[in-house]
Amino acid sequence: MFAPRVPGRGKDNPRNPRRLSDMLLVKETSRMAFTDLGGAGRLARTTTGVAVGALATTAVTLVITALTPSLDPWSLTGLYLFAVVPVAIGWGFGPAAVAAVASYLAFEYFFVPPVHSFAIARAEAIAQLLIALATAYVISELARRAQTRANEAQMRVRETAEAHAIQRRLLREQAALRRVATLVAEGVSTGELFEAVAREVGLLCDADLARMERFDAGRAVTAIAAWARNDRAQLAVGTRFALEGASIAAQVRDTGRPARVDSFAGARGPIAAEAQRLGIRASVGCPITVEGRLWGVIAASTTHDQPFPPDTEARIGDFTELVATAIANAEARAELVASRQRLLTAGDEARRRVVRDLHDGAQQRFVHTIMTLELALRSIGEEPAGAGELIAEALEHAKGANRELRELAHGLLPDALTRGGLAAGVDSIVAALRVPVDVSVPEQRFPPEIEASAYFVIAEALTNVAKHAGAQRAEIAARVDDGSLRIDVRDDGVGGARPDGTGLLGLRDRVVTLGGWLELDSPRGGGTRLAITLPLRR
Repeated sequence: MFAPRVPGRGKDNPRNPRRLSDMLLVKETSRMAFTDLGGAGRLARTTTGVAVGALATTAVTLVITALTPSLDPWSLTGLYLFAVVPVAIGWGFGPAAVAAVASYLAFEYFFVPPVHSFAIARAEAIAQLLIALATAYVISELARRAQTRANEAQMRVRETAEAHAIQRRLLREQAALRRVATLVAEGVSTGELFEAVAREVGLLCDADLARMERFDAGRAVTAIAAWARNDRAQLAVGTRFALEGASIAAQVRDTGRPARVDSFAGARGPIAAEAQRLGIRASVGCPITVEGRLWGVIAASTTHDQPFPPDTEARIGDFTELVATAIANAEARAELVASRQRLLTAGDEARRRVVRDLHDGAQQRFVHTIMTLELALRSIGEEPAGAGELIAEALEHAKGANRELRELAHGLLPDALTRGGLAAGVDSIVAALRVPVDVSVPEQRFPPEIEASAYFVIAEALTNVAKHAGAQRAEIAARVDDGSLRIDVRDDGVGGARPDGTGLLGLRDRVVTLGGWLELDSPRGGGTRLAITLPLRR
């Protein structure tokens, strides 16, 4: 059994340092946006501060005007701080400085003789202006620092909340992946595993529906597992869909990459029609690749207008790795069981053939020999002259039985192979063919099981050459390379040999049992090449 692959190490995985750095970049961008309002924002803020300062200065001037009949105006100049300080706190030094200058000018114009002019009559007015400006600067700086600390504190609170949210999400992902990995390790049925994966993907992506589909021959998929958040919307399972129109499966089939459909409005095709019937607004999915081949797709769908987050494909991708491992394990187990069944069937058939040949051939001859010898024994006492003919007949039957037994034994393992090795065994096959064959086989001896398997593969290939290929020539080349015996059998015939033929499956099972592999290349009209590799050291 294959060990399940540990998920979470892909380049798009949320636990990947690259993705974490992307998150930090987004946070830093948010911080900058939070603390820097931009040129337009600063202008609006300054304008507002100046307006507030103007209104406050006007209000203070009116108050001083009302108090002037009973109080000295110079004793009331401090009231202008009520126009400067709030502006410094709320809008900064610039608007506060404008408010201070405006206050100075208003006091000079309305209360310092000569009134209704801007002539500077006393140095105290200049001093009051400088005091107001200094006060505005100090207060605005203190307010700025306080606001900065408040912003930083608020940002830390937000970052802490975001970090906790990310941590909770990662923990959910890890828990879901562990549950699926446990099912893979336990070797549960693929149907149970597929249903569990569809459910985990749907819940983890906050989707409303999720489905797993397997690509079929031709441009089609079959739904093999589905999950829905409620019973009202059920995705079809066991249904075959043509890949026409808009769908996640069609995009994945064409590109082999994750895909998105942000809207099925106005889309055509059977899958799009089902999405519209169920109220699906958007879908996102990832391919399932098993041992290098595109096997299927997992997709999550939502019935809401808001699309899936950008990292949804990566979150689904972790599950596709586990599913691919489970599928590879299941296929390997199924192939192993089928191979064992074929080997058992071939062994049983070989034993039945031996029994049948013995019964119909050599055994019948021995029975006839025994009966003839019994007749000869009786004739010795009654008719001595006829006993010799009976004995001669029995001898012929015995010779025939011996010959058939020898041929039967050669059919199991030819004498040339047993005595002379692979080279001699191949020569015995080639000698019986009418098609010219170029042979290049080393004379060295190999382990018996290697010689027998190589012999039967070559015999099967040459039988195809003689009976079906219509070839003019054939070639056998064998060599020892890197601790393995490599054999190529080629012909220039019509090609088109089937890799799932009974004879070839039996040969493949024999080769795989020895730790080797078999390859067939037989395009129509292009001849046939059968290659095997048999390890010599195991």
